[in-house]
Amino acid sequence: MTCSGVILRCEKSAMHGRMGRSAILLTLLTTFSGFINSTYGTWKSSFHANRVNTVEKPSSQPHIIFIMVDDQGFRDVGYHGSEIKTPTLDRLASAGVKLENYYVQPMCSPSRSQLMTGRYQIHTGLQHSIIRPTQPNCLPLENVTLPQKLKNAGYSTHMVGKWHLGFYKRGCMPTQRGFDTFFGSLLGTGDYYSHYKCDSPGMCGYDLHEGEEAAWEQDHGIYSTIMYTQKAVKILESHNPNRPIFLYLAYQAVHSPLQVPARYLERYKSIPNLHRRKYAAMVSCLDEAVRNLTLALKQYGYYDNMVMVYSSDNGGQPMAGGSNWPLRGSKGTYWEGGIRAVGFVHSPLLVKKGTRSRALIHITDWYPTLVMLGEGTLDENQSLDGYDVWEAISEGRPSPRLDILHNIDPIYTKAKNGSWKAGYGIWNTAIRAALRVGDWKLLTGVPGYSDWIPPQTFSTLLLANRWHNERVSWDRSKSIWLFNITADPYERVDLSRRYPHVVKKMLFRLLRYNKTAVPCRYPPKDYRSNPQYNGGVWGPWYTDDDEDEDDNLLLYDLEQMKSRKKGKRRGKFKRKT
Repeated sequence: MTCSGVILRCEKSAMHGRMGRSAILLTLLTTFSGFINSTYGTWKSSFHANRVNTVEKPSSQPHIIFIMVDDQGFRDVGYHGSEIKTPTLDRLASAGVKLENYYVQPMCSPSRSQLMTGRYQIHTGLQHSIIRPTQPNCLPLENVTLPQKLKNAGYSTHMVGKWHLGFYKRGCMPTQRGFDTFFGSLLGTGDYYSHYKCDSPGMCGYDLHEGEEAAWEQDHGIYSTIMYTQKAVKILESHNPNRPIFLYLAYQAVHSPLQVPARYLERYKSIPNLHRRKYAAMVSCLDEAVRNLTLALKQYGYYDNMVMVYSSDNGGQPMAGGSNWPLRGSKGTYWEGGIRAVGFVHSPLLVKKGTRSRALIHITDWYPTLVMLGEGTLDENQSLDGYDVWEAISEGRPSPRLDILHNIDPIYTKAKNGSWKAGYGIWNTAIRAALRVGDWKLLTGVPGYSDWIPPQTFSTLLLANRWHNERVSWDRSKSIWLFNITADPYERVDLSRRYPHVVKKMLFRLLRYNKTAVPCRYPPKDYRSNPQYNGGVWGPWYTDDDEDEDDNLLLYDLEQMKSRKKGKRRGKFKRKT
């Protein structure tokens, strides 16, 4: 064999060796690749299955959006015949259910406390006035709040806007009462741009908070209605819409001071009354804010599984541009103008949409209604005054509510001519109280300012002593009234003397309610509340050492108040003698 033949066989042998190794390598690569693909496929399928089960599958619990507005009068919405333009509110209400027999309390704190607890004021000790910023007082901590109940049911809970339920100690703050986050004000009012509030000379401070701290860095001088809406939209944007959310958006608007961006004023140049013009512009800004919120609910995937409740906290204040016409009275009174509110529910989940509900509904009813709607639980020992009214709203069924205790206020100024005799020996009619039972409404004591005031659209008088209104004259000795509200919603015909048997029955009902009342909480001013002692910020000032003194101080102050009033009455009696 030649040398070249040997070399050729060597090359072929080397080539076969390389081909063998390549085949082995290829086989190994193919096997490994198959293993990888199989493992990846299994992991991928498992990942998507888990993602569908834990993330993409929407919750059966509806998103709850509660919009509380401040001091919006009964007439001050387009669908009640107002000259103020509210296209968004009109559209949402028309596509939902308008609540036309809906009641709140005559002032801020009382309405908010009853929303948060589902209980009347007489059962929380907040039956007198509002919670002042300088008072060591807040919504009693033993009450389980609406956000706490929803949080226990799996909801993410957020509050934006006005709290006004006390803050004298940390435990009273919104984030301690069931809200995961809070952005807003603690007081009842303040400047819409600077967020400063003066309660009295020398008692001024900053009132915008993120959680439990002052929100200096979040404050860019934006008008609060717009700022709160932007914050609410950010919350919706960052939240997973497949998890239930409770968003409580409590606007400062349209409470005084009358402040609004100039572009909204241009729409109402035809209104000569400056207060009414500013107020109308504030309502229009509010309407636009609700529009932007609704668009965000649709954009971020909440709308189809959402329940939106819209409510004013009390009647309008005519001296600040509001109107409750044709209802009688205003904010702060127990006439219909003070307690009958603008309200509606908007939701794709409603069975009967585009309806007007005449079912009797009170602000305490939202607590059990929303908790049950959110698949939460109610405890038997909670002693709620509210009812679950979802079927009445959604399906048009009769309301389970038959009566409303509007309030019994033991501290308010007594009616001079009120007496046990006027109350048939059942009730002292000097005491301020109001009760609704079926068609009947009873008032005793001093119900408050009682005129019927048309919208002050064309009046050029500001804060005049005598408005263009209907003056009321009655017997000065009067301290009790009875109306058939269904037949006479404007409270023009007093029937107390015509139907004394009805009066007696309702007085007995008042008496039974009063036996369940807890002592009134209305402590005096605490000068330690001054923002000067807290870095210029309104915020908690109580320490742990002060806790033990709370109950003793409250009882002592109430006894002192009663003894002073008794002393005054004895002095008057001696002078008359």
